[in-house]
Amino acid sequence: MFRRRGQGEEPKNDLELTDEETDVAADDAVDHADARSEGGPWDAEASFPELERIDFGAVQVPIGPGLEVQVNVEATEADAEGNPIGGRLVAITVVHGESGLQLQAFAAPKRSGIWDEVRRETGAEITEAGGQAEDAEGPFGTELRAMVPVQIPDEVKDQVPDEIREQGFAWQPVRFLGVDGPRWFLRGVVSGAAVEDEEQWQVLEDVFRNVVVLRGDQPMPPRELLELTLPEEAQEALGRPDEDDDDDGFNPFERGPEITEVR
Repeated sequence: MFRRRGQGEEPKNDLELTDEETDVAADDAVDHADARSEGGPWDAEASFPELERIDFGAVQVPIGPGLEVQVNVEATEADAEGNPIGGRLVAITVVHGESGLQLQAFAAPKRSGIWDEVRRETGAEITEAGGQAEDAEGPFGTELRAMVPVQIPDEVKDQVPDEIREQGFAWQPVRFLGVDGPRWFLRGVVSGAAVEDEEQWQVLEDVFRNVVVLRGDQPMPPRELLELTLPEEAQEALGRPDEDDDDDGFNPFERGPEITEVR
C-alpha cells in the first residue's frame, strides 16, 4: 500500500525532490517534530525518555513485559527449488497478546510531510480492493481506519464459517498511524484485538509513542525505506541457533505478521 510514484506520474507537492534539492529551501523548512502534538515518536537527535529499546538501525523499538518483537523480511534470493534463502528487513512488528503493530520508517522531504498524501493513497487502494477506509482523529493526529479484505490461508479454511469460506476472504479491521518527523515519516499499522480493545490498544500506543527514528545524513529520495538492521545480539545469535530465545521475547528469526493489500 506504500509505494513510490511510477514513471509517467506527475509529482505532487514537491514530494519527488531529493534531500539535496530541499536543502536549498532550508529557511522554509518545517520542523515536524515541533508541529505535531507533544510527545513521541522521537527523532534520534532530540531529547527523549530513556527506555529499554532494541536498536534496528533506523528504528529503535521499546520493549517490555508481554511484548514480542518480530522482523518482517522481504526475500531477495532463492535456492534452486525457489525457496527464499536471503532477504532484507522491511519492517518490525511488535506483538502484544492478539494484537500487532507493524513499524516502518521512510525518508521524507524537508519542507513538507507525506502522511496526508500517503493516507489518501492508502485509503483509495483499500477502497479499490473492495474494502472500506475513513479518516479519524487519534492520539497522533489524523489516522486511517479501515476494513481490509484478506485471503484465507488454506490451512485454516476448515476453521472459518461456511459463508466466509465460500466468499474466499475475510474482513480485517486495521488502524494506520502516521507521524511526519524531521526528514522522516514513521508508519504504524495496528491489527488484531487492539483495533477495538482499549487495553491492548493502550499498550501498542505507548510502544509507537516511544519509538526513536534515526534518519541519518545520507541523501535519500522521499518515500525510500530507511535501512533496518538486526541488532548486535541477534547477529551474534546466528552462530548459536540451538540456544533458547532471550527472555525479553525477541526472536529475530521469526517472520512477523504483515499487512498487505489484496489485489
